[in-house]
Amino acid sequence: MTAYLRLDTDGIEPEAGAPADDRIVSGAPKFRTWNIDEAGGGLYAGIWEATPGKWQIVYDEWEYFHILSGYSVVTGENGEVFHLRAGDRMIFRPGFRGTWEVIETTRKDYVIRL
Repeated sequence: MTAYLRLDTDGIEPEAGAPADDRIVSGAPKFRTWNIDEAGGGLYAGIWEATPGKWQIVYDEWEYFHILSGYSVVTGENGEVFHLRAGDRMIFRPGFRGTWEVIETTRKDYVIRL
């Protein structure tokens, strides 16, 4: 095992997914997730992609992400709106709630700590 790892999806089969039916607000969003690394203590890194649609989000985990492509709008339950485009970075802490709406298929890299 090397002491480094590139965030590269070559040779990794993505996992298919979607929001739970009871969380979908509109559309039929689909996910693809390339889980690239997992470290002890519940730490994960990879690439996530979603197609257009809107769903409710509830974060139980801490997540840093960087938008690689696309356009999404995240709205917190307090009404604060975040327009996310390529180059944008955020951290969602446990307890963040709201909606995620993918306007244009969105891809991000992420690091999650459970």
